[in-house]
Amino acid sequence: MQKEYQTITEISGPLVFAEVDEPVGYDEIVEIETPEGETRRGQVLESTSEFVAIQVFEGTEGIDRNSSVRFLGETMQMKLTEDLLGRVLSGTGEPIDGGPEIEPDEERPIVGEAINPYSREYPEEFIQTGVSAIDGMNTLVRGQKLPIFSASGLPHSDLALQIARQATVPEEEEGDDDEGSEFAVIFGAMGITQEEANEFMDDFERTGALERSVVFMNLADDPAVERTVTPRLALTTAEYLAFDKGYHVLVILTDMTNYCEALREIGAAREEVPGRRGYPGYMYTDLAQLYERAGRIEGNEGSVTQIPILTMPGDDDTHPIPDLTGYITEGQIYVDRDLNSQGIEPPVNVLPSLSRLMDDGIGEGLTREDHGDISNQMYAAYAEGEDLRDLVNIVGREALSERDNLYLDFADRFEEEFVQQGFETNRDLEETLDLGWELLSMFPKEELNRVDEELIEEHYVEGESAEAVEAEE
Repeated sequence: MQKEYQTITEISGPLVFAEVDEPVGYDEIVEIETPEGETRRGQVLESTSEFVAIQVFEGTEGIDRNSSVRFLGETMQMKLTEDLLGRVLSGTGEPIDGGPEIEPDEERPIVGEAINPYSREYPEEFIQTGVSAIDGMNTLVRGQKLPIFSASGLPHSDLALQIARQATVPEEEEGDDDEGSEFAVIFGAMGITQEEANEFMDDFERTGALERSVVFMNLADDPAVERTVTPRLALTTAEYLAFDKGYHVLVILTDMTNYCEALREIGAAREEVPGRRGYPGYMYTDLAQLYERAGRIEGNEGSVTQIPILTMPGDDDTHPIPDLTGYITEGQIYVDRDLNSQGIEPPVNVLPSLSRLMDDGIGEGLTREDHGDISNQMYAAYAEGEDLRDLVNIVGREALSERDNLYLDFADRFEEEFVQQGFETNRDLEETLDLGWELLSMFPKEELNRVDEELIEEHYVEGESAEAVEAEE
């Protein structure tokens, strides 16, 4: 039986406090009816035998002491069906695309259940994003959580759209006449502007990516509280499609910084003791509850892979949000301001970027036998070229040896030909690795000390620069 109260004592930001005569369940869903007859939904954030704190999804404007509070006796549920593919939903899971109401096959709590560690299957199967800097140098594998670290003003949204549009599971694609129908994208946007939302939707519709996607949209002018619900709705949908329907699901969450700002706002309204830089002390636990919902389950065909995107405040990767994210996830992709100013698209800096599971997802039988060696050699050569750029600023190119100039040329070509590909270009892995060999062929064979000799004999095509160095020697 639903109990109704007219005992609101205080309204603070997104929170409503009400007196009760018996304990109410944590996370229980609440309906608040204003004197004008409008109904708002909320969720119990704190509960004692005497009062409850309720976070209101649609904002507290219009709610006063005369409003009535009704406890529904259940936690928030997500309506689940395979027909969600192709739909656009609000940050609270309601359709906003003008389509029909959702007819669910079932409903599940959005909090989800932790994957039993014993049942987890180790991620080791390649996901192709079509972006050379990721596929070739920081490979994404099924079940991984690989965040993108960006900053204000950088084109992380364009990169997110490119991945959402291009991502495929290659072996699924080969044997599937339905153009990779076993692959789905869940796109959860939190705190984005209306302009960004329009760009996202235009791109999804123009490219046809919407057909295999479920989009959740929480805009900047939507209540902050809704932002804490959006990723949980998205992940509940992903788990249903992956573990019940056998899809390989890629979840893209943008922007996790807006999510954490919402946590801070709610914490301030509750007068909690703040942690680092004013963020709640439990932010690590909260983020882990989201990120750890990625993975594979033994004996199950489906998988949930996550790419959370966050903008580092002040370009600072020691800020609590990227710092805590880095502890929980398996690597990071850095979007670089200097590369962006040079017009490189996408401006991914491979040197600080890392995919901790890459070595387990590449090589013979997984991608290509030369993948690991190419990646290691290009990384080493680019790193040396970057170091030499600092030296050139002091002594000039004329003071460097022919070998050093070769590494400088490689660094330039690596950025201009390998990293640079535009946001509309989709490169498959074969193209990426062949391009890598083309660049490495600038060097004499003896410089390729990270590549197996048999692979050099098979793939190496000696370039003009290499011949010039050998002639000089």
